[in-house]
Amino acid sequence: MLARTTGLLSVGLAMAALGAHAQPAMFHGADLKLGQQLIDDNKCVECHASKVPGDGSAVYKPKGRINTPGLLRGMVEQCNTELNLGFFPEEVTAVAAVLNRDYYKFK
Repeated sequence: MLARTTGLLSVGLAMAALGAHAQPAMFHGADLKLGQQLIDDNKCVECHASKVPGDGSAVYKPKGRINTPGLLRGMVEQCNTELNLGFFPEEVTAVAAVLNRDYYKFK
């Protein structure tokens, strides 16, 4: 009985941990470490801070603009194109997944 209870507890804890970091299907398998590295290397935060007041985080979730995971990924692709960053599709997805994890929280 104890083994069964322990097993159920382990499953419950694993599910809770996954729920805390749930990502939309389009971001499943995204390399979050790579996404964070690309954000850091390309100075995304500094660029955003130069465009909006404060630390730049106000650029995330502008009312009515980015309200789906697809639009978020599309905005990252737009930055990629406009700034000629040269990201591959999986890199765009990785960056969008990090932004979702940290700011947007789409599930």
